Amino acid sequence: MSQKSYDNTPTLYLIPTPIGNLDDMTFRGVKILKKVEVIFSEDTRVTSLLLHHFDISKRLISSHNYNENENIKLMLKYLSDGCDVGVVSDRGTPVISDPGYELAVAAMDAGYNVVGLPGPTALIPALIMSGISPMPFLFYGFLNSKEGKRKEELENLKRIPATLIFYEAPHRLQKTLCDMNDILGNRQISISREISKKFEEIYRGTIDEMVQQMLDIKGEIVIVVAQDRKVKTYDNLTIIEHIHMYIKEGYDSKEAIKKVAHERHLSKNEVYQVYHRGDAS
Repeated sequence: MSQKSYDNTPTLYLIPTPIGNLDDMTFRGVKILKKVEVIFSEDTRVTSLLLHHFDISKRLISSHNYNENENIKLMLKYLSDGCDVGVVSDRGTPVISDPGYELAVAAMDAGYNVVGLPGPTALIPALIMSGISPMPFLFYGFLNSKEGKRKEELENLKRIPATLIFYEAPHRLQKTLCDMNDILGNRQISISREISKKFEEIYRGTIDEMVQQMLDIKGEIVIVVAQDRKVKTYDNLTIIEHIHMYIKEGYDSKEAIKKVAHERHLSKNEVYQVYHRGDAS
C-alpha cells in the first residue's frame, strides 16, 4: 500500500527534538510543532520546556513505554476528527530506542499518513566522529541489561561484517565493555558522551584501553565498535564446515546446529539433517 505523505489528510508526525543543544531543532520541526493539534510526549515536563523556548502552546499527552498502547485509541480519535498529531520523545528521534513505534504502526494500519521528520539523533554524530569505517554499520540500540542475555546478544553480533553502534547507560558501561572485550575481542572502539552538549567528549582506542578509562563516566553514551576484519564469513563454508567451526570453539553439536540455523536463516531440522547425513558418510 502506497502513501502520499503530503495530501492534506490527517497526519501523524514523528518529530525529532534536540539531544542537548536547542539550536539543533530544525525550522521544519518547529513549524510542525506549531501545526499539529496535539503532541504525544514521552515526558511532558521536558517537552514543555522545549515548547516554551520556541513560544509554542499545545496540548501535551504523556505517552511512554508503559502507556503507549493505551494511547492508540485516543490518537486515532484525533486523526479521525481531522487533526494532525505530533509524537516526540524526550530527546532525539521517536521510535529509535524511544517510544513512538506502537502509535506509528497503529496510524499506518488505520490508513493515516505517518511522516517522519529528519533531525537530531545521537548515533550518526557518534559514528562520523568515531574515526571508524562508517559503512556498512549496524545500529543495535541498547544491549540487554541482564548479563547473560547481553552476552548472548554479543555472541550473535560478533561475526556480523559491519561497524556496530550501541547506546548504553553509564552505570552499565564498565560491565558492557568487559563483555565486549571477552566476546568481540579487543577491537577499535569509540565512546561518545553528551553529544551536542557543553561537556561533549569522544574517547578513541581499543576496548581494553577503554575498560581502564571508563570508571566514572556520566551522561548519555554511544559506543561505536569496529568490524573485526578477521571475521570469517560463511559464503565459502558448507553447512557442515560451519557447524564444525563452532564445535572447535567449544559448542556442542546441538548448540552449533542451532547457531548455524539462525545465521543461515534455515530451520534447525534442515541443518540437523545435512549434518547427520554428512557425519554418517
